[in-house]
Amino acid sequence: MHWADVAASRLAERGNKHIIAAGITPSGEFHIGHIREILTGEIISRACHHLGLEVDFIFIVDSADPLRKVYPFLHEDYSNYIGHQIGNIPPPDHNGRPDHEAFSNGLTYAQFFLQPFLEALAEIGVRPRIVDNLEMYRMGKFEPFAKMACENIDVVREIIERVSGRELPDDWFPWTPLDTNGKLGDVSITDYQHPIVTFVQNDGVVGTSDISKGEGKLPWRIDWPARWSFNEITMEPFGKDHGTSGGSYDTGKELSAFFGYQAPEPLTYEWISLKGQGAMSSSVGNTIGPMEALRLVPPEILRLLVTKTKPNKAIEFDTGMGLVTIADEYERLASRDFEQELAQDNLSRRQKVQVEDAQAALRYSVVAHGEEAVSESVSFRHLAMLAQIRTVDDDVFALLQESGMIENVSDSLKERLHRMRYWTSSQHFPEEMKIQLQSTLSHDFIASRTDEDKRIYSEMKVLFQDVLWRSDELQSIFGQVSNASGLPIRNVYKASYSLFLGSEKGPRLAPILEAWNRESVLALLEQALR
Repeated sequence: MHWADVAASRLAERGNKHIIAAGITPSGEFHIGHIREILTGEIISRACHHLGLEVDFIFIVDSADPLRKVYPFLHEDYSNYIGHQIGNIPPPDHNGRPDHEAFSNGLTYAQFFLQPFLEALAEIGVRPRIVDNLEMYRMGKFEPFAKMACENIDVVREIIERVSGRELPDDWFPWTPLDTNGKLGDVSITDYQHPIVTFVQNDGVVGTSDISKGEGKLPWRIDWPARWSFNEITMEPFGKDHGTSGGSYDTGKELSAFFGYQAPEPLTYEWISLKGQGAMSSSVGNTIGPMEALRLVPPEILRLLVTKTKPNKAIEFDTGMGLVTIADEYERLASRDFEQELAQDNLSRRQKVQVEDAQAALRYSVVAHGEEAVSESVSFRHLAMLAQIRTVDDDVFALLQESGMIENVSDSLKERLHRMRYWTSSQHFPEEMKIQLQSTLSHDFIASRTDEDKRIYSEMKVLFQDVLWRSDELQSIFGQVSNASGLPIRNVYKASYSLFLGSEKGPRLAPILEAWNRESVLALLEQALR
């Protein structure tokens, strides 16, 4: 079974109705590493639908978390907001300064970074129900759990210390108040009479925090199981940092039982890293944002990256040839007839599992839930080649129609070509895919020709005169030139790549020549024979 179907089956044993959650703190720009968590949850929710379960997928925005430091993309003015909740401070302007005007119009720091991420999620078919954690605090959703924790400090302390293996400070208290400056500050608790927590600040100022109004926050290890309870969450994927022995899931599980709620089914996922750069980190700059990733690759390809990989396996995101590889894989999957494959009588159990796993990976890669995957008539590789040779979109479409690869120009093809042009012109496009057609030959090239090269070009010129200008026919020319000249086929290819692309190797030459045109090819051969 596909990993998402396994997770859905586990949930089915628990009941028919489920809430699956993902949660992220929007403290800065999102990267595609964040997509793994939310896509993992969304894919499991689709698997639940597939089983006939009732499921709701929610995205918890941790807007009650504080701004922890002045990040590199922020102006130093944000030092005034360190410790303030990101759902209650101004967003940055284009210079990274606090934008007070936007804040007065209702845009917060958290919303500023969240909105582009939600737009990217919509492009890949993910539209969760949004739960704003700061709003939940203010609505009093956390109050019953904060009350239990504050009235049973010894019980909560014992669970956290025993499970985590770390000792809490003597003055530890399970509620962090907002100080008189609106900051989740370093204060000393002096009294608690529900719902009021009284504290004294380092400057001696005495203040109070009303738990029922969300004037503060629970520590993470208590916050997490509390939200499980009032949101009635039955599964929440989480990163391996939370899933370690004694980690926040282990303490959360016991605290959830203390709150009277069965903890969600666990599912730990590994990180997504950038090839050659390690795990993505916004603070050090080795990231690719979701919108950037979607400019490079169609959304179904990005989904396949996650659906085909078990959550406990790391994913290396390769923006070069890796995109070609996964696009090829999607095209192969979309062209398979899985029902016919499964109907074969001689399938072993292992083979059947492999077919079913591939079928599910494709099903969960489709952007629109419930729709069938479509096998594109123009492959990813072929479109990459055309995008480089034909600079005008209409020329690309005309060539595809002339070759019989398409009848009509679909919106999907237009969108794919738009993404492809972005990728081929970006720093991510791999060298081995680059095509630089030679329009004129340099003096160095003319001087370096050998008699063998001239024999090859002479035979090629004759054969290219009357050949049907189609990739398969053009491909056969290289073998014919080898036979006619008595030279090895590798010499023919080497001379051909050198002439047409200015290099000794490259992508398949026949489709490139087909997309070019007979006149340009013959003109270049004419130059080579002078």
